[in-house]
Amino acid sequence: MKEIPLNLEIEHLIWQQNVRYIAGIDEAGRGPLAGPVVAAAAIFEPYDHIEGVKDSKKLSPAQREGLYEIIVQRALAHGIGLVDNLEIDRINIRQATFKAMRKAIGSLAKNPEYLLIDGEELPDKIYRQEAVVDGDDRSFTIAAASILAKVTRDRLMIEYHQQYPRYGFDRHKGYGTEFHREMLKKYGPCPIHRRSFLTHIPLPGGEGKA
Repeated sequence: MKEIPLNLEIEHLIWQQNVRYIAGIDEAGRGPLAGPVVAAAAIFEPYDHIEGVKDSKKLSPAQREGLYEIIVQRALAHGIGLVDNLEIDRINIRQATFKAMRKAIGSLAKNPEYLLIDGEELPDKIYRQEAVVDGDDRSFTIAAASILAKVTRDRLMIEYHQQYPRYGFDRHKGYGTEFHREMLKKYGPCPIHRRSFLTHIPLPGGEGKA
């Protein structure tokens, strides 16, 4: 067998355990002040590898878009899960992230035999699973999922920009940039803002003071 890429070494150890279908799981959008949290899951044939796939944060938007299309074509199965800002406010961002991940796994066309999850395991142990710290750097399947999640969420935020143009969602994708905070102070939140994330931002009429 030819040399195994560094970011397939974790998968290699699992494939050696008579496991074939590994799903990489990652999310995008835990930190923003607005919009959903999006999770993605991706399963590939053992040892399939796409050059250039790495942590989505280390890629340009154009690189992510290009790799997104290749991942969708090459993956045996991929799934997306989304939890909106209202649900985030209701159950908190950690639980919302778990819920988005479950949705992504549930939308896969193939049942995974093993989950590789960036950062933290799911509380419910339906599948064998492993949390990987810095997983989007260390695991190809997690990195592929990170690209799917990031591109999906960025596209959604650009669509939201058409509805709520004053906030600049096309620029910052809902993250708390100085411009975004200034627009919140000026106009107050719109329907996609996470109210539970705005408690330290002075808003018109004192809305942000919880």
